[in-house]
Amino acid sequence: MKTKQPDITRTKILTAAFQEIHRCGFQAASINNILADTGLTKGALYHHFPNKHALGLAVIDEVIREQLENDICLPLENSNNAIDTLLQVLQQLIIKFDEEQTKLGCPFNNLMQEMSPLDETFRIHLTSILMRLQRVIATSLSSAKQCGQLKHDVNPDAIAMFVVATYTGCVGTAKSLQSVKTFQTSIQQLMEYVRSLKCSVQTEHLYGQIFNYPSRVPVPLHL
Repeated sequence: MKTKQPDITRTKILTAAFQEIHRCGFQAASINNILADTGLTKGALYHHFPNKHALGLAVIDEVIREQLENDICLPLENSNNAIDTLLQVLQQLIIKFDEEQTKLGCPFNNLMQEMSPLDETFRIHLTSILMRLQRVIATSLSSAKQCGQLKHDVNPDAIAMFVVATYTGCVGTAKSLQSVKTFQTSIQQLMEYVRSLKCSVQTEHLYGQIFNYPSRVPVPLHL
């Protein structure tokens, strides 16, 4: 089925607006620059978006959210091994983090820092994505815990919050230092933490045999 021309135009506007906001921030983003990048008229833009504010929200909901869904949420939702998949997701984030990302930062993180204190509607839309990320990670870790892949004494909700907060912090720090290496090293340390959450079934089963504990009972602290 052929894509309708208005859909093509709308997508072109959103793509150009995303790039402009990523380069300049939302407040400094220029409608004229967006129009120059698309070759469209103001009438065409305002036919789809009544004002700059609405355009910014659409960038959050339709561009940034989709990127994070594809990069983080969908792999975890389609996985039967949350720990390994989360490690793969983090490794892909390292691979994708290049010099441009270091210079400009993460579009999602940038907007959270810039707009959350200034505009409640922006904050709500951004927080919705943040909560979605945390919820998907927490749900996948809870499933892993039930399957015996995750240590029994960990809190999936707390871990999910920590992972998201650490990731956004790593991006911000790397941007401030203008250092790809900083991001790589920081995420690698986060990956080490995630690996430490894995349940060692063999070890717990061995202690269960020696001390006549069920295999899912934690290893005793003192022997």
